[in-house]
Amino acid sequence: MTTSENSVDPAGLVRVLDADGAFAPTASAEPYLDLIDALTDSDLEQFYRDMVVIRAFDQQATNLQRQGQLALWPPSNGQEAAQVGSARAARPQDHIFPSYREHAVTRIRGVDPIDIIRVMRGLSHGGWDPTDPANGNTHIYTLVLGSQTLHATGLGMGLVFDGRCGAGDPERDEAVIVYYGDGASSQGDVHEAMVFAASYRTPEVFFLQNNQWAISVPVSTQSRSPLYKRGEGYGMPSIPVDGNDVLASYAVTRRALDEARSGEGPRAIEAMTYRMGAHTTSDDPTKYRTSDEEAGWARRDPIARLHAYLLGRGASEAFFADVQAEAAAVADDARVRTTQLGGLERDAMFAHVYSDPHPLIDEQRAWLAAYEASFEEGAS
Repeated sequence: MTTSENSVDPAGLVRVLDADGAFAPTASAEPYLDLIDALTDSDLEQFYRDMVVIRAFDQQATNLQRQGQLALWPPSNGQEAAQVGSARAARPQDHIFPSYREHAVTRIRGVDPIDIIRVMRGLSHGGWDPTDPANGNTHIYTLVLGSQTLHATGLGMGLVFDGRCGAGDPERDEAVIVYYGDGASSQGDVHEAMVFAASYRTPEVFFLQNNQWAISVPVSTQSRSPLYKRGEGYGMPSIPVDGNDVLASYAVTRRALDEARSGEGPRAIEAMTYRMGAHTTSDDPTKYRTSDEEAGWARRDPIARLHAYLLGRGASEAFFADVQAEAAAVADDARVRTTQLGGLERDAMFAHVYSDPHPLIDEQRAWLAAYEASFEEGAS
């Protein structure tokens, strides 16, 4: 069983740009056009720059894994518009809970991409400090799929209890956005999170990137009805959006976050997109999907779509050349810094296991130090 280009476009889909980059809003996009109209040429060019740069980084990271520099890499190729649009829609005070493929989101929020590399190289439990203001309220990647939705809802409940949302001030009220995929949407954690989010009216947006495949399981097997309807089942407004249209992704997420932080409760968004590459570098997608399917989705490439739209608006060749130069520089920087990371420091594996000192961790650290010292004694 496979997906097709048309079967994933439900009624009510919000789309602004068609696959050829023409401005062709669907009827469901009409309520969001004021947000689109407010975007400047600089905003649109930033969206494009974000997508191109992160794809170059992503491709470099994939190559690094193939060269033995990383243990694993989860590619984001094809999902850039969903991530860039939604991340640019968030306000600085908002809290971000990624899954493990949100490379564009984390970079936009200030996380150094090399910190993702450190996780996938096995050098870090988390990669970065989510409490560091430089990381833009961005929590660490979640490899236990679905659990991040519970974390996000818990924080959202705290915002409600502490009166940090719903005050009517969009510059200070806080919201939460949590990312997960179609595979994780079948996890019990996601549904528990939605129950509590709806019950406590958390200022939260559940952002589902439906990339059509939960590793080798097609979304048509996971659910007999569109995934966005699951949010409706818990009483929260739910919107399907073309996840390969960065303008639609931005506008829908912007409106949803503003409504959530103002006290109207949680929202759910299903971004229809496609994982152009493998699930991770340990996966072979040719075993379960066809080249015709991949070619069909390649015609909906999010970067090519925005490129065509910007050309139509008069963007210069100098702009596109500058973006390509930055993308190449970021990719080169990732390669150089990755090869300079070295191996795992002995004490790193014991850091951040518990928030406070723990006697068992102290005991294990001392044992390892003594064990390694025994080899040195034997050699002498």
